[in-house]
Amino acid sequence: MNRRAVIIATGVAAAAVFAGGAYFYSESSIETAPAPVTAESSQFIRPHSPILGPESARVTIVEFFDPSCEACRAFYPTVKQIMATYPEDVRVVIRYTPFHPASEEAVRILEAARRQDKFQRVMEWLLQNQEQWGADGNPQAARAWELAAQVGLDVTKARQDAVTAEVDAAIAQDLADVKAVGIKGTPTFFVNGKPLPSFGRQQLEDLVKSEVEAAG
Repeated sequence: MNRRAVIIATGVAAAAVFAGGAYFYSESSIETAPAPVTAESSQFIRPHSPILGPESARVTIVEFFDPSCEACRAFYPTVKQIMATYPEDVRVVIRYTPFHPASEEAVRILEAARRQDKFQRVMEWLLQNQEQWGADGNPQAARAWELAAQVGLDVTKARQDAVTAEVDAAIAQDLADVKAVGIKGTPTFFVNGKPLPSFGRQQLEDLVKSEVEAAG
């Protein structure tokens, strides 16, 4: 699967959707899906895991997510659109998968943003401007902090919150779960514990729809 070709092909459309507050998604390099696990397995959802959407939702999307990943950025509009389609029925659980050079620092920024109730705002802005800070050949963690400040993050406080033992433990636990579940690329999705039959935007939409319908 040619991930770069897919990302380039969707780039113009993704940029347009970003401007309107939603996105598009592309394919990643994942060739085989991990085996299904129970939806509430501790390897899927930890007490520290960020949750977007209602905690009581009947359908849980778990996304193993790398903030520096081009495919994660490209796919986010689809995730957001699914949540808009099923606002009461779907929640998204984020599991940090920092495979890229600047990703751990970005994760720390996101965790600090959570403590200021700015997690989603900062995440979306970092994704939208990912090329400014997350490029593998020239990672710019300092720029990620500057971008977070642009959307209201108190950087002085955030820099303190980003290096706590609690954040260290959350990152370590997520990395351990990434290894245990067998995640090889990002994004990787599970819907109520089920992996996608094959990777793609439509496959995610279809699996979520079937789980929502099955939940009645």
